[in-house]
Amino acid sequence: MNILEFSLSVWLGSLTAGFLGSLTGLGGGVVIVPLLTLAFGVDIRYAVGASLVSVIATSSGAASAYVKEGYTNLRLGMFLEVATTFGAIVGAIVAGIVSTRAIAIVFGIVLLYSAYLSRQHRIEHLDSEPDPLATLLKLNGSYPTPDGQKFYTVRAVPVGFGLMFLAGVLSGLLGIGSGAVKVLAMDQAMRIPFKVSTTTSNFMIGVTAAASAGVYLKRGYIDPGLAMPVMLGVLFGALLGARVLVRARIGLLRNIFSLVILGLAVEMIYKGLTGGI
Repeated sequence: MNILEFSLSVWLGSLTAGFLGSLTGLGGGVVIVPLLTLAFGVDIRYAVGASLVSVIATSSGAASAYVKEGYTNLRLGMFLEVATTFGAIVGAIVAGIVSTRAIAIVFGIVLLYSAYLSRQHRIEHLDSEPDPLATLLKLNGSYPTPDGQKFYTVRAVPVGFGLMFLAGVLSGLLGIGSGAVKVLAMDQAMRIPFKVSTTTSNFMIGVTAAASAGVYLKRGYIDPGLAMPVMLGVLFGALLGARVLVRARIGLLRNIFSLVILGLAVEMIYKGLTGGI
């Protein structure tokens, strides 16, 4: 396979990953790293570096639209970014120390959780009492609905802050946006409406990835020849997925996605345990 064929194959694979990630809300990063590692034989650290670049690109594009529409809670996002940024730097540093086998096993476990999470249906929490710290920091907000602006309050700020640090570590270590952990923290722990959770998570993902990408760049783990087709593929795939999302049977797509992720998880764990990576 020459370099043109390799780049085209990577682009097509990334396009598929971005498409599936957009439809499920988990992002393409959960597919990109195992795809590059298992299908193309790329070193997992270079795969993580390329994935981080793609996460920055896709997050930046979508985040601006969500901010304009009024869904994103900017104050909350900027506050929680402090935790995710420090976590991302810690994760990136740890990635340069631990073995690739350990990273593969951890990634496989995260994929198993992502496969489970992709099939869950969340419940809105609009009747919760405000957290005094959230009130002090002015983190409560509102978002547009067909019936006008709907107000919500933020709960368990310290718990959410701690979970965001964990999300940042996973992002820096594995090269994923860790949007699943961010959304879970805001939706389940902080009791924020799901639309606000997903859009605020998207706003934060790019900053988190950029923090850890700097460490990977300094260590030489970001190869432009690999990162460029991955970034373009995921970006176009995400845009295509956003268009299809309106008409698609989401239940079926989520089931297919979870099966794909499950297969990749088993393969990553197996390769990590047997030394195949």
